[in-house]
Amino acid sequence: MQRYVPTVRADEDALTQAIVALASEYGRYGYRRITALLQSGGWQVGRDRVQRIWRREGLKVPKKQRPRGRLWFNDGSCVRLRPQHRHHVWSYDFVHHTTEDGRSLRLMTLVDEFSRQCLAIQVGRRLNGMDVIETLADAMLEHGIPMHIRSDNGPEMTSKMVRDWLEKVGAKTLFIEPGSPWENGYCESFNGKLRDELLNGELFYSLKEAQVVIEQWRCHYNTQRPHSSLGYRPPAPAAYPSEPVRSARPENMQ
Repeated sequence: MQRYVPTVRADEDALTQAIVALASEYGRYGYRRITALLQSGGWQVGRDRVQRIWRREGLKVPKKQRPRGRLWFNDGSCVRLRPQHRHHVWSYDFVHHTTEDGRSLRLMTLVDEFSRQCLAIQVGRRLNGMDVIETLADAMLEHGIPMHIRSDNGPEMTSKMVRDWLEKVGAKTLFIEPGSPWENGYCESFNGKLRDELLNGELFYSLKEAQVVIEQWRCHYNTQRPHSSLGYRPPAPAAYPSEPVRSARPENMQ
């Protein structure tokens, strides 16, 4: 009887250790995203080989969340405005968390819907309309003024102060229907990743610690974390080509 004897590549052990190390560091990543991280780190490896080692080592692919339906009509058209380019539509929302002593933490997340880049995460005990304006203004000074800004109908978003300020700088507001968070799907998806990959696994002892750790994760998300909808490319890698943006008018940003 003849049997095929599999050949073991010289780098098999090193690759296995690299896969296990990445899986340990990024516990919510599957083998596809791990493959992208390996390739960006210089490994000449395909997805099939990573999947084989992944299964051999008994690593588990994270369970997917229950998919949410999108707002599509029968003719294929969509209710909400779809982003066409960078800085076309920004969206923002709030995420609630706590520190170790049980005190409240509130996070304002700001996302570019086209590039999936997280433009800002403001962290505080309480956030009001002025904090919203300051966070948006800082992002606009760095990236330019977007054409539209999408949000839900919370009091911080719909306050006259925020709406008047956005009108002065030239950004149009898009408010979702009450009780329809899926209309703000890009930001809701980002918030889910933020909670799943960071907040659920971290214990913050102070506000300052939360601000530092969350900002570090935001930088990692933008520059290193492979994004499946972008072909497993980070939303804003270090070598991202610069694009002209709408000028931020300082005289109106007050």
